[in-house]
Amino acid sequence: MEKVELKVCGMHCEGCEKRIENGLKTIEGVEEVKANHKTESVSLTLTKDVLDEVKDKLAELDFEVK
Repeated sequence: MEKVELKVCGMHCEGCEKRIENGLKTIEGVEEVKANHKTESVSLTLTKDVLDEVKDKLAELDFEVK
């Protein structure tokens, strides 16, 4: 397992956090997701290398990875 933390722009509220968490949990290989709009970060636990898929999904949800 790999732990990753991404800086993500565009989160403004807890609703944004839930949208990100629910969206990323649909990706096979994403074990845990915790988004925090105050720190503009998303913490992930991955069981395989799906980081590109995670970034694509964030873009699809209208969030930008720094």
